Amino acid sequence: MPAAVRLTRSRDAAGGVVVRLGVPLLDEYLEFLAGRCRPNTVRAVAYDLKVFFTVVAKSPRRVRPADVLAFMTAQRTGGEGRLQVAGKGEGGVSARTLRRRLSSVSGLYAFLQARGDVSVNPVPRGLPTRRERQRPGQGVPLVRASRTLPQILGPAEGRRADRGAAHAPGPGHGRGDGAGRTAPLRGPRAAGG
Repeated sequence: MPAAVRLTRSRDAAGGVVVRLGVPLLDEYLEFLAGRCRPNTVRAVAYDLKVFFTVVAKSPRRVRPADVLAFMTAQRTGGEGRLQVAGKGEGGVSARTLRRRLSSVSGLYAFLQARGDVSVNPVPRGLPTRRERQRPGQGVPLVRASRTLPQILGPAEGRRADRGAAHAPGPGHGRGDGAGRTAPLRGPRAAGG
């Protein structure tokens, strides 16, 4: 990279947030995303790209799969440039953070590949296994994130959730099924109490 990637935020004439990294290819991708995604998504992708290109220290056209794998190792082991700690006593970022960052980088390269700027996406889809011959395309995921179970609400939290459901907005505000119907309320409030 010719210079360090710097994340800058500003506002356009309409008051919308404009996010830039100072690298033309990356800025074009962020501009493309701004037309398709919410502002917070654009900010998150911009930060993920900033982290990736800070660690890799190469221009987008020169990144290879070996660079992506080295980035993954640096992120998981807490090497230089991880920019976020997973928790107390842990050396690197969480598996979910790493998956999100790889998804952001892969999205960038899918965009660049569609435009013809690069010929191949350097982010591997998964690692091949010995059974690859029998079932092509079903490799091992690059990052395995642990599944989490939903948390059980206590009585006070359940009452708060019921109160919020009773005051839910009507049709057209994201609570219905799209046809103007809302789901019936359950619990003591549904009976008129």
